[in-house]
Amino acid sequence: MQQDRYAARTISVVICSYADWRWDDFRRACVSVEEQLTEGDELVVVIDHNDGLLERARTEFPNARVVPNAGRKGLSDARNTGVETSRGDVVAFLDDDAVARPGWVDGLRTAFASDDVAVAGTTVRPNWEGGSAPRWFPDEFGWVVGCSYRGLPEVKTTVRNPIGASMAVRRTIFGKVGGFSDAIGRVGTKPVGCEETEFCIRVSAHDPNYKVVFDPFSAVDHYVPAVRQTMKYFVSRCYHEGRSKRIVSILQGTDAGLSSERTYVRVTLPSAVVKGVAGSLRRPSGLLRAGVVVIGLSSTVLGYVVESFQRGQVTVSAT
Repeated sequence: MQQDRYAARTISVVICSYADWRWDDFRRACVSVEEQLTEGDELVVVIDHNDGLLERARTEFPNARVVPNAGRKGLSDARNTGVETSRGDVVAFLDDDAVARPGWVDGLRTAFASDDVAVAGTTVRPNWEGGSAPRWFPDEFGWVVGCSYRGLPEVKTTVRNPIGASMAVRRTIFGKVGGFSDAIGRVGTKPVGCEETEFCIRVSAHDPNYKVVFDPFSAVDHYVPAVRQTMKYFVSRCYHEGRSKRIVSILQGTDAGLSSERTYVRVTLPSAVVKGVAGSLRRPSGLLRAGVVVIGLSSTVLGYVVESFQRGQVTVSAT
C-alpha cells in the first residue's frame, strides 16, 4: 500500500438535512459540532433540495459552509456534495438528528493518526423519545434506529463498516474509490440504507491494507422519535435493510456484502433468542423480545429475497 504523506490534521464535518420539521434536531447537531471545531476544521451543511431550509441554515450558521445538494435527491449525493465542498484532511459525517458528545471531533482526529486508517466510526447511542426503548425492542436490533447494537465490538478494532450516523473518511480515499453510490441510501423518510457498507467494501477491495476502524469510546447521541418506536417501523426497516443488503451484494459480491451479517445471524441473534427465552420466567418481556428477533430476521430475509427477484430483471450499477 502506498501510504498517504500525512496523518489527519484538519476535519470537515458534513451534516446533511432535508426537512423543515427536523430543524430543532438539525440545529442541535450543528451546535454540538461547532463547539468542538479547532483552527482549520469546518462545518459543512448540505441541504437536500429544500430552498427554504437552505436559506434558513445560511442565516442561522454564518460560520458554516452551507450548500445545496448538487446531485440527485437523497443522502448519498448529499454526502458526495459535502465531500466536494469541504477542504479538511478528513471528512466526517454526522446525521442531522444526532448530537456529538464532547471529544467526538478530536476522537476521530486521533483515529486517523496512522496512515493506513481509511475510515473510522464511533458508538451511536440511542436517545429515545420518552426516555427508554419499548419493552419489546431487542438491543441486537439497534441498527434499525440507526444506532449501535449488541454484538458490536467493545474495544477499538477493525470492522467492515461503521454506522453511517457517525463516521469519517480520509479525504484522499475518495479520489481512489469514488464517492457514495446513489444506487442505495436513504431518500427522505424511506427506511433504506447501506451506502456506507458498499463504500467501505470498495475501500477494502481497492487496498486490503486499508483499515476501517471502530472506536467504542467516542460517541454521538442519535434521537429516536416515537414514530420509529413502533412494530410497523421495525418491520419496515428490517425489510428495507434486506433489500439494501441484496443491492450491496449485487454491487460488490455476496461474500463481501454479507461477511458481517453471517456472524450476526449465526451467533448474535441465536444468543438473543436463547437469552430471552431463558429469562422469560423472571421477565416476560424477554420472551417478547425473543419473538421480535425472529420477526426482524424474517422481515430482513424477506426483503433480500424480494429484491433478488426484482433485480433478476433490473441491472444495478455502481456510480
